Amino acid sequence: MGQPEPLTPVAEDWQRALAVVAHPDDLEFGAAAAVARWTGQGKQVVYCLVTSGEAGIDAVPPDRARVLREEEQRASARVVGVTAVEFLGLPDGLLEYGVPLRRAITEVIRRHRPDIVITNNFRETWDGATVLNQADHIATGRATLDAARDAGNRWIFAEQLTDGLEPWNRVRDVWAAASPLSRHGVDVTDTFGAGLASLRAHDAYLRGLGDGSFDAQEFLEGVSRPAGTRLGVRYGAAFEVFPLGLH
Repeated sequence: MGQPEPLTPVAEDWQRALAVVAHPDDLEFGAAAAVARWTGQGKQVVYCLVTSGEAGIDAVPPDRARVLREEEQRASARVVGVTAVEFLGLPDGLLEYGVPLRRAITEVIRRHRPDIVITNNFRETWDGATVLNQADHIATGRATLDAARDAGNRWIFAEQLTDGLEPWNRVRDVWAAASPLSRHGVDVTDTFGAGLASLRAHDAYLRGLGDGSFDAQEFLEGVSRPAGTRLGVRYGAAFEVFPLGLH
């Protein structure tokens, strides 16, 4: 086998990012260390969780899990310098790609007016082969990519444009974290520890995974070291970059 293709460093000449993912914990499984790097540079990052992950813990009923997982996500976000965390409250495990999901995400983009939109991997797999992705991730990522363009068109979801809300056509790129088709990345060597602490903040969720023996550090090192190797550093976070060219 040949050497993996090097990753191109992502551009960091931006100020505002909006991260839209399906569940609490999605950002922490790889991208949170990058968020810590960016907030450390003085950038603003807002989190939008499409669901509250209420179906994610087998031993905890959804009504209780919703509250627990929202609390853990807020605590997790604070670890990496994010204080603005929103939950759209759509049903965990039942997300469908389509106009309603695009509409909901478009409204969030128009309110926050980001330069960069970050989302989860929405390819069919995690490894480009057989490790299947989950339906909520696929629906959310695809809808986020479309919503980043919808947000700039005043004739799409025009009913949102009241009380001073305006179209926003200044999203430069959409970045899908941990995509198997990633060609870009960022050095997270200095913020790996913050990313790990951010993942560990999802304590109840992690204890409910499998037989309860999930090792957060082993997992994060397993995804961050290969990305780092492709960047020529110790730890990296990989992204598939979609330039929008809206302006």
